[in-house]
Amino acid sequence: MKKTIAFLTGIACIFSLTACGNSSNNERSLDSSRVICGTISAGDHHTIGVRADGTVAAAGWNEVGQCDVSDWTDVVAVSGGSCHTVGLKSDGTVVATIIPENHDDLYDCGQCDVSDWTDIVAVSAGVNHTVGLKSDGTVVSTNVENNEEDFGQCNVSDWTNVVAVSAGYSHTVGLKSDGTVVAVGYNETGQCDVSDWTDIIAVSAGTNHTVGLKSDGTVVAVGDNFYGECDVSDWKDIVAVSAGYSHTVGLKSDGTVVAIAGDNYGQCDVSDWTDIVAVSAGTFHTVGLKSDGTVVATTITVEDYDWGQCDVSDWTNIRVS
Repeated sequence: MKKTIAFLTGIACIFSLTACGNSSNNERSLDSSRVICGTISAGDHHTIGVRADGTVAAAGWNEVGQCDVSDWTDVVAVSGGSCHTVGLKSDGTVVATIIPENHDDLYDCGQCDVSDWTDIVAVSAGVNHTVGLKSDGTVVSTNVENNEEDFGQCNVSDWTNVVAVSAGYSHTVGLKSDGTVVAVGYNETGQCDVSDWTDIIAVSAGTNHTVGLKSDGTVVAVGDNFYGECDVSDWKDIVAVSAGYSHTVGLKSDGTVVAIAGDNYGQCDVSDWTDIVAVSAGTFHTVGLKSDGTVVATTITVEDYDWGQCDVSDWTNIRVS
């Protein structure tokens, strides 16, 4: 399987706040303190979760080792990409899965070269790159070692005052402390056209679109809208967002979830979810973390794309604080 439509995403968080999408001026009555960041992540065809004890659970496609996380410890956040997974440890260092040598020609673009990173407070895994946010507000990135896949998505070395990052398919988005947003990388569908955004408190980069959450609980989006994934202007009371391949997911203040756009694989079937504290949109699936530490996932309706990434019903004790 090649990476033709893979991406990642998940929730991008403001780590200086107590919760994802939290507004410092308490504009929304939502119990925002219940919104959790980084402890679940839907990748391309796999799902990752951080347990309360710092170990990591994984389900789904594992041909290139992206689910080989059983020996990880002391992890506080994870991000699942297309063919790799990264984990942030409590000491500010980062771990990543190892792509087998026999798959290097297809999958290894240097996205796992994070062993020397330090002082990191947030991570995000894309397809061919990984980005990390440092405690001083600067950003680091792996280098794309395949020139055909290098669209400038790693050109983040001059970013400052950043409080959240999100790596998409071939672009990277950063949220600055003043509520503005920066972006670099592939922009053919306008997914990097965020320079006029203001009052943003969370961002999420999908495959070819970018979503931003505003402090008043509304949502903005730019980029490819072929499936309607950017049709979020009527959403309100949102506290977290996640952009997938062809869909966008929003967590509401009452713990319910909304989703829009391409639903050919069941990835938008979230209308009956309740008591959710975190959401993450993958390529063909969506996962939600409940307040009791259990996880729910949509059901993939096309068998050819079901790699077990939704087999999370037995997960317990996923970190919710």
